[in-house]
Amino acid sequence: MTVRRLGLATGALVAATLVGCGQGGGHSSPDLARLPLVAGAQIVVQAKECDSGSTAYCAVELVIADPMYKTSEDLLKGEHDRLRAAGWSGANADTGEEHAADSPGRKLRLTYATAFGDLLGVDKHWIQRPRTIQLALSHALFDRSPALSLMLEQGVS
Repeated sequence: MTVRRLGLATGALVAATLVGCGQGGGHSSPDLARLPLVAGAQIVVQAKECDSGSTAYCAVELVIADPMYKTSEDLLKGEHDRLRAAGWSGANADTGEEHAADSPGRKLRLTYATAFGDLLGVDKHWIQRPRTIQLALSHALFDRSPALSLMLEQGVS
């Protein structure tokens, strides 16, 4: 399945997943336009998630694909290099399958992983992802399409 078809297969699910982050509780969603992505990356699906619990946050979770890369690992390295070139610094991720980076000034934090790495984390109950994100990652994995899972959150500043 091509990236375009992958997007169409999951696109209908996006509308049901997008929820109003930033409404009440004073937590706003991070600005996706401030995220440097590799040239050619296409957003397959995205979901906004908010948690108003003791560690309240709002995040934008997305799956990107780029057919210019041979594997998801190549895409991961390309995204890592793009972030470094834009001044983002490495950070500690939650699991060994994930990578993380902080924007200049630490205003944004990105956690990212290959489709396989993220689905492994979900399966092992190390992390949680919205169903639309899981489905898009599964489709990419079975179609052997290079894809990454990304989660963009407000940083500590």
